[in-house]
Amino acid sequence: MNIPLVDLKANYLSIKNEIDSAIQDVLNSSSFILGPFVKRFEENFARFCQVKHTVGCANGTAAIHLALLAAGVKKGDEILTVPNTFIATTECISYVGSKIKFVDVVPQTALIDIDALEKTITQKTKALIVVDLYGQMPDMQRIREIAVNHDLFLIEDAAQAHAAEWNGHQPGYYGDIACFSFFPAKNLGCYCDGGAVITNYDELAEKLRLLVNHGRTTKYEHRIEGYNYRLDALQAAILDVKLTHLLKWTDLRRDHARFYDRNLPSNIGRIIEAKGAKHVYYMYEIRVQERDSLMSYLKQQGIECGIHYPLPLHLQPAYVSLGFKKGQFPFSEQLAQEIISIPIYPELTNEQRQYIVDHIKKFVYQ
Repeated sequence: MNIPLVDLKANYLSIKNEIDSAIQDVLNSSSFILGPFVKRFEENFARFCQVKHTVGCANGTAAIHLALLAAGVKKGDEILTVPNTFIATTECISYVGSKIKFVDVVPQTALIDIDALEKTITQKTKALIVVDLYGQMPDMQRIREIAVNHDLFLIEDAAQAHAAEWNGHQPGYYGDIACFSFFPAKNLGCYCDGGAVITNYDELAEKLRLLVNHGRTTKYEHRIEGYNYRLDALQAAILDVKLTHLLKWTDLRRDHARFYDRNLPSNIGRIIEAKGAKHVYYMYEIRVQERDSLMSYLKQQGIECGIHYPLPLHLQPAYVSLGFKKGQFPFSEQLAQEIISIPIYPELTNEQRQYIVDHIKKFVYQ
């Protein structure tokens, strides 16, 4: 048996006629830049997330950059985030000239340590970027209260958290802005790069729309200098089709996760779903001491796995000049040594997931 970590082909084939028709509609209209397809997706995604505004953009990195620009952060401002995330989260802090400041995570969920967060805030702190890692939101109600008390701009990096919830509310409810990636492997992914920023604030939405498209109000009238960060119409049309299936796919991911929870060996660690959270399982993470040996064994059995992420950001070569030290964020470092992502895509069959569990058991009990 051959089981990929993510099966994009199976996903496409499951909705092939709808996708092909949507692509053909864009080709027939020749409306490739902004236009009705982008507008329709933005409206539908805003409705899905239960927010007032969606602004489509080029990718998830652009979404975070736009959020920081809209926040008005300046050179030297401190932006707090976590070290166990993809570098896009912190690259954008550097783009705007602000200072990267890390807060460690709690090992049970791999999400931000909220107690440590509050203690890390200084007078120079201007914004928080909270990462909804693997598809799970932290206690956003508490984080929102902290942000309000300290007059901080709150950004949700929801690149892995489409349809996730905290106490019944999706990304965008608690944050000033939430940022999404539509990278092909995401729970809601397009067929190239794509992203979006969502907000309930009219003024922020107006600023985001200027920033995403050269700062213009008409074709050749530019209120500010902006960026060419637009979402392609083809990708918007594809996303609009896939959005109608997202809740069903989310239910399938959660069903696979429950199967793993019930059937994996009890001595295999895992990232838990916190009380109050609706985890959408972009990835299902297990934690093992003998990671390399297990991954090698599973690969021999045709089971593809991944590591998200093997080196925390404070130890990345790109940030040597910032002076972070090994041991500074111990839980992020511990997780980086232990985590394995196992297949959990919606099209995973009962036979495939049983095969995965059987071989993990065989490795553990051999």
